[in-house]
Amino acid sequence: MIQYFKNAAHKTISIDKPEAGAWVNVLPPLKQEEFSELSETLDIPIDFLKDSLDIDERSRYEIEDNVKLIVIKTPTENNSFNESDAFYITIPICIILTHTQIVTVNSFENEAIKKFLNTFQNRSPDKKNMMVLKIFEKVVTNFQEFLKEINQRRNLLEQRLYDSNRNAELLELMRIQKSLVYFVTALRSNELLMIKMLRTNFLQLNDDEKEFLEDLVVETSQALEMANTYTNILSSTMDAFASIISNNLNNVMKRLTSITIIISLPTLISSIYGMNVPIPGAELPHSFYIPIIISVGLSMLISFYFMKKKWF
Repeated sequence: MIQYFKNAAHKTISIDKPEAGAWVNVLPPLKQEEFSELSETLDIPIDFLKDSLDIDERSRYEIEDNVKLIVIKTPTENNSFNESDAFYITIPICIILTHTQIVTVNSFENEAIKKFLNTFQNRSPDKKNMMVLKIFEKVVTNFQEFLKEINQRRNLLEQRLYDSNRNAELLELMRIQKSLVYFVTALRSNELLMIKMLRTNFLQLNDDEKEFLEDLVVETSQALEMANTYTNILSSTMDAFASIISNNLNNVMKRLTSITIIISLPTLISSIYGMNVPIPGAELPHSFYIPIIISVGLSMLISFYFMKKKWF
């Protein structure tokens, strides 16, 4: 699906065909026919449009026939039905700068483009560089918001782990850890992209735009540091809880072993007195109570010993 927007009197207007200064937004479902038509209409290399289809596409930029391509990674919720997959993944956004338009290609719907659309009425389509930087800003903001959601979810799962002996919470923490791996990789790639664009001045920015891009590099670095911090905390938490679960299992096994020993002593004494051979005290009138008293006495003695050793 292809959308065309233009800014008129600080209002976002949807149009039917591309115009000079318009914003072209390509959303799923993506069709080969639309790619071919758009490539011919706007004189864009077809490979630039197809790059967004590869979810593992790295952040980068290139230029061909005076058409500039910028690929940046942005986070989104994972709609996979597999319960072992990450809660969040990262996807590429392709930003293409033609002679008169700016084109964005998305393999999935994402919050960064939605936020940019909501503020498009405040943009100046003739200032394409600033529009690119504003998309970068929405991507960085999106990362920061998702990282906050991840941290909140992690805190809730940790609280549930204190009162639970199940593995479900640990499995959910593992899914969060996978999400953070995606985020760290994407943020590091985005940071390198922005630094390289700043160093080479790929977009030929003016002083104000360079300063804005420098701020975005700083914010991306902060988001990367947050992601690394949450990853380290989560790894330590999972290791600690894994040790706690293992320790609890050892305690349970210790208690079961103690109970087995306590029960086995009366069983041993009863077995001895149940043999069909002469036994000391068998001729006494109250011989029935002798094994019972001995069994109870030994069981209490062993129980007291185990309690003193804190095996219970």
